[in-house]
Amino acid sequence: MPEFKPDLMAALHDVARLARVVIDKRARIHEMTRAQWAMMIWLERKPGITQKELSDLLEVEPITVARLVDRLEQRGMVERRSDPADRRIWRLHLLPEALPLLAEIKAERTEIAGMIADGIDQATLDTMLSALLRMRATLCAEARGRRSDPGRDENAMEDRVREVA
Repeated sequence: MPEFKPDLMAALHDVARLARVVIDKRARIHEMTRAQWAMMIWLERKPGITQKELSDLLEVEPITVARLVDRLEQRGMVERRSDPADRRIWRLHLLPEALPLLAEIKAERTEIAGMIADGIDQATLDTMLSALLRMRATLCAEARGRRSDPGRDENAMEDRVREVA
């Protein structure tokens, strides 16, 4: 049998999968899902975002966001407000009751990030982040059919990562 050698694609997949497993466990402690956590983080960053915009950010169908919002609305954490310019559009806002839970989510994220980076020096982490941003920019450019200039997308991707971090 040939010797197993880890490769980049497998390592990226495994790290992302294992991070999702850890996050799912932490979210369940709070009687939530990873998707609900992500939604609350985005709602804090972009108050008044539409359900459609949020579905794009979360990379899920709008009906999925509607159901997630329903659950958070029932818990008194999120409310839908009609858009003054278009009655068909719902704008999403966190309610004050969500803030303590959001603080817990942030603490969990910080702890998980520390766990993932444990034993890795800051210079290596900086290099890894830079490399991952470059990879993402290249893949985004490819997905958009504009692979010829991934550097242009890299700056936009770095801005988005700063929003997410």
